[in-house]
Amino acid sequence: MPTTIRAAIMTAVGAELIVDEVELDDPREGEVCVEVQACGVCHSDLHHLDGSLHSKPPLVLGHEAAGVVTEVGAGVTSLAPGDRVVLTMAPSCGRCYWCERGQHTLCETYAGLIGGTYPDGSTRLAWRGEQLRRGLVLSAFAERTVVPADAAVRIDDDVPTEIAALTGCAVQTGLGAVLNTAQVPAGSSVVVSGLGAVGLSIVQGARIAGAATIVAADPNAVRRGEASRLGATHVVDPTTQRLDHLVRDLTAGRGADVTFDAVGRGDVVETLMKATRSGGTTVMVGIPSTEDVVTVRGLRHAFYENRLIGCYLGSAKATRDFPRIFDLWRSGLLDLESMVTARRPLEEINDAVADLRRGTGVRTVLAP
Repeated sequence: MPTTIRAAIMTAVGAELIVDEVELDDPREGEVCVEVQACGVCHSDLHHLDGSLHSKPPLVLGHEAAGVVTEVGAGVTSLAPGDRVVLTMAPSCGRCYWCERGQHTLCETYAGLIGGTYPDGSTRLAWRGEQLRRGLVLSAFAERTVVPADAAVRIDDDVPTEIAALTGCAVQTGLGAVLNTAQVPAGSSVVVSGLGAVGLSIVQGARIAGAATIVAADPNAVRRGEASRLGATHVVDPTTQRLDHLVRDLTAGRGADVTFDAVGRGDVVETLMKATRSGGTTVMVGIPSTEDVVTVRGLRHAFYENRLIGCYLGSAKATRDFPRIFDLWRSGLLDLESMVTARRPLEEINDAVADLRRGTGVRTVLAP
């Protein structure tokens, strides 16, 4: 029996979201219903709203969320009503070709959800008699959402809900980029371009990994100040100073061991490749637009053994990485509280999106 809930609906690229009542189906086999208590507003959502990532409206976005399980479908034994959970947009089955090889974010069992529907074409959501597509898997800009049980990880009672929500995307992505994807060794030199919630998580991850030099770049002076507080050894405004020149000056002309793009733009990646030493690694963490490209000088890239690698959601395995993140937070090594710079009700989601476009604060969290 469908339940009526309120959700923020994307009806067209460039249009404001509409907060309205929608119908949510009960969870089916292997699924759970979660009351969303906190959901971050992320640049990945903005990419869909602005059209740089292609979507098929109408749909419900929102993917950085935490809440409480209200109902479980048949066959679910890992969770029960009342469990506090954090959601992940990259659930893993643990059985497919990629999961067996430790590449959990590439799980083929749930890959189809990225397209906006379950394998049978349904979405569990409807609005004004029309099916709503699932944006970014979780559709968490809503009072409740139905997700695969593998997409919900139980959390302890001492973890505040809004902090748990941040781990679902920004923190999982940033720390994972350092610890899982690049596996930055102690003593390394690191560059981070883009200091939103993901970039600041990369800075913290590099500090935790023991990087000796951490260069953080962003045009926003407030975010540069946050990066310094969180562990960056040098900060730079890339609009006034050549990042690759500064990095080579700091590394005796060699370039950095590992560089991270947390912006999601091809030209930024190309600058970071120039700032990376021979034999070093450039990591694409930010989500580029559908049409964006990265130009690589083939002979130079091959001759100097440089690596350009992708990173989706920090190459994470949620059941392993969420507990690790919370342990780092409990120990005082990871600052999560300061990353939440605004809180709004669901009805103010368009104001939250406007703040994101302006670069105001670090992360706005909605409380549906």
